[in-house]
Amino acid sequence: MSKTITLRLSEENYKIFRKLADRDNRPISNFIETAVKRFIEHNVFVDEFEMEEIQNNVELNKSLKRGIADMKLKKGRMVE
Repeated sequence: MSKTITLRLSEENYKIFRKLADRDNRPISNFIETAVKRFIEHNVFVDEFEMEEIQNNVELNKSLKRGIADMKLKKGRMVE
C-alpha cells in the first residue's frame, strides 16, 4: 500500500521539479519518487557487474573475512 508524505520545498526547487515533471508528462510526486530511486540505485547499491567484481576479488574477500572475524572477537577499535 502506498503512503503519503509531506515534503517542504523551496520555491526555486519546486519550480525546477515541476518543470522537469511536466517535461516527462507526469505528476511531480512521481518525478521526485523516481529521482530518489535512481539516486539510491546509483549511489547506495552496486550493480551485478560490480558485485561480480567484488566477489571475484580474492584479496578483498580475505580482508573482509579477517575484518569480520576481528569484529566478532572485539579486536581493534572504532575509528570515527
